Amino acid sequence: MLAATLGAALAFGAPAALAGTAPVSPSGSAASAPAAAPKAAAPASQSATWVAGTRAYLVITAPGDTTAVRNAVTANGGTVFQYYDAIGVITAHSASASFAATMRGVSGVQQVGATRTSDVPADAYNPALPANPAQSTTPSGEPVRADMTQIKADQAWAVTTGSASVKVGILDTGVDDQHQDLAPNFNAADSASCAYGKPDTRTGAWRDVGTHGTHVAGTVAAAKNGKGVIGVAPGVKISSVRIAEPNSSLFFAENTVCGFMWAGDHGFKVTNNSYYTDPWQFNCPDNADQAAIIEGVKRAQEYAEGKGSLQVAAAGNSNLDLANKTTDTESPNDSTPVTRTITNACLDIPTELPGVVTVSAMGTTAKASYSNYGLNVVDVTAPGGDTTGIYSTLPGGKYGSMSGTSMASPHVAGVAALLVSTNPGITPAQLRDKLATQANDVACPSDGRCKGTTAKNGFFGEGQVDALKAVGSTPPPGKYFENTADFAIGDNTTVESPLTVSGVTGNAPATLKVGVNIVHTYIGDLKVDLIAPDGTVYTVHNRSGGSTDNINQVYTVNASSEVANGTWKLRVNDNAGGDTGRIDSWNLTF
Repeated sequence: MLAATLGAALAFGAPAALAGTAPVSPSGSAASAPAAAPKAAAPASQSATWVAGTRAYLVITAPGDTTAVRNAVTANGGTVFQYYDAIGVITAHSASASFAATMRGVSGVQQVGATRTSDVPADAYNPALPANPAQSTTPSGEPVRADMTQIKADQAWAVTTGSASVKVGILDTGVDDQHQDLAPNFNAADSASCAYGKPDTRTGAWRDVGTHGTHVAGTVAAAKNGKGVIGVAPGVKISSVRIAEPNSSLFFAENTVCGFMWAGDHGFKVTNNSYYTDPWQFNCPDNADQAAIIEGVKRAQEYAEGKGSLQVAAAGNSNLDLANKTTDTESPNDSTPVTRTITNACLDIPTELPGVVTVSAMGTTAKASYSNYGLNVVDVTAPGGDTTGIYSTLPGGKYGSMSGTSMASPHVAGVAALLVSTNPGITPAQLRDKLATQANDVACPSDGRCKGTTAKNGFFGEGQVDALKAVGSTPPPGKYFENTADFAIGDNTTVESPLTVSGVTGNAPATLKVGVNIVHTYIGDLKVDLIAPDGTVYTVHNRSGGSTDNINQVYTVNASSEVANGTWKLRVNDNAGGDTGRIDSWNLTF
């Protein structure tokens, strides 16, 4: 899997695990282009624990009370860095070359595996915070991109832009939460760093140590705010769980385990995973170290799914048939890669784990040249860019293009978020099924590598995702008008956002659709009215919802007595102190 100078994310230009991130044309403006909480070991002497030769291990035992095995770790030359009783996984550090072999003989220990062929960085014991870059500003203008029209996201937005109650986790190199197109939808309360395998909740620990995660986040949920770009689901919330380590940008198994446990415990309905778990492109069960990696990450994924989270992952960028594996030439990528013979039992994780949605990349109509493929491995496909790339957000308020299955996967994560928004009680299994059934079939080209049928094949799986089908509707008939300008809502104030309608014959319909996107921290303060051109008031929201954040909803109003053409207004009254916000956008569909 290729990546942009990132160790394991799946995008072009990186050492290995990234599923796609070769910047094509970065620019400063859009014009160019009860939960089982993780438990940390006592930190008393951690800063003194690190020595040269310190390696990380996953120690696997029965789920439940891991006290006895943790004590054995300490007694046998190791330290407990992190543990998860709920899944029986312990992250241990040791500088002893015999640690793994010794621990495999301990009663109650099921598996032990080194997660690296390199030392744990000393930074693990006192992590530096990522930079908080200065932000560029972008003039107004938010053209709909070709990748969004390709999956009909632009039509889906006329039905819904997604619910603010839906949380999507970006498990990646981090996210620039200050970016003008991401800040409106960023959820800091559920963001953290899992670099080195332990949650770090300090402010900013989740920020980008590269560019990959910020780009991915924009494709999922860049705000529909009249600036820059629009994500597939611009009304949902995104959280950053940084699992890439600084400098190397590698995604080790303990980091992935931490990320999935965090996703489960923090209510993420969907996570995007545009990387593979370093240092092995494929983990083989006949290798003791790699078998433990498979088991540890698998248990964490199953935990997250059991808590209601669906994992979406990139297939990778090595143009390999994942259903016919023969050779791995890229591993281990944290030291010196060697060529080794492998079989289909060797897994690219997390993308090949049970329950994970595996995404290949398309150009406009064909498989992207770099994309991995494989019958009964690839589930669905989405735009990943081929020659031109996918245009999205970059740190510092910037924008640029990248190509890779890393770019395809967040399209699918965004569609999944729309599905959850319109089906609030949906389970991960049901969500997987819906992603498959709403996808549009893509037939194999004249290419002998593509096995299967038009309905399901190795290049495209069940087909290309369709955001419009995902929201369960066709766009409301009639003309569409929108005001994306921000209007600040102060305490105990009234604000109006105007919208001029023209070119509509006769009166408004009895089913006038009023799409409202208001960002506010206490919607029970708000009364929201639609004002017709003649001044008639139609109340669509009247101080309900209590302390809930944000209104992102389409209302139906019987405006059949109103002449359609003229200036309509959305009026918002804030009726209490202490909470403020803004009209982010609103629209009318006749």
